[in-house]
Amino acid sequence: MVMTNNTAVAETAAPAASAAQAPRLNFAKAAPKVFKAVIGLDAAARDGLDPALVELIQIRASHLNGCAYCLHMHTNDARKAGESEDRLHMVAVWREARNFFTAKEQAALALTDAVTRLADAGVPDAVYAEAAAHFDETELAQVLSLIFAINTWNRIALATAKVAGTDERQG
Repeated sequence: MVMTNNTAVAETAAPAASAAQAPRLNFAKAAPKVFKAVIGLDAAARDGLDPALVELIQIRASHLNGCAYCLHMHTNDARKAGESEDRLHMVAVWREARNFFTAKEQAALALTDAVTRLADAGVPDAVYAEAAAHFDETELAQVLSLIFAINTWNRIALATAKVAGTDERQG
């Protein structure tokens, strides 16, 4: 609280980065070997997975991490791949909108939640078991790898202040 003319006024936190803020660092140029390694992880993780599932996982992790840059990119990718607006809007509240997602997608989203929020409660046995019931061992490893990759991308984008609405893949 701040006192102004004897009146208490609640302080509001300023956003972490303003919309006009320029990126802090061109990570791809500053650490090209690391950047290429993350691209390699991302590509390897996607291999053999349903492209729609890939985008749902990336969108959900980006929601949880508050990464507008990646959320914008992956919702656009999902639209281009034919994903419906209804499902895209429901990813953020997938537990309350289960009818929009298959049991397999729900298992992947629950695993994405647990792995992305690892510090909250780890990966509960029930969440892991449900995912293992829907994916064979290889697919499960791919899904986990994809979750690792998008969390890495989210952290790169957030740490370097990537601007939502831009997409360096096209430039």
